[in-house]
Amino acid sequence: MEAKVIVELKDEILDPAGRARADRLNHLGFPEVKNAKLGKCIHLYIETGDREKEKERIEDMCRKLLANELIESFEIIHEKEEQRQAKVTS
Repeated sequence: MEAKVIVELKDEILDPAGRARADRLNHLGFPEVKNAKLGKCIHLYIETGDREKEKERIEDMCRKLLANELIESFEIIHEKEEQRQAKVTS
């Protein structure tokens, strides 16, 4: 299974690096940028032979290591499902 994990700071946590990027973009001629949030995108490739077990394992990985749930949130995107949705809608 291929999965993408998006980790970013929770909305209530200040992101000075994101704010700095937004300010710099404004100075570079992009005034429409009101804010920016920095995060991490982690691509995982795992194989257990059991799709449901793989989903559970990825969530467990996020909770134990990939995201600090006190200040970060995470989203898991299962690549094959995303591709299947794209084919249905096109």
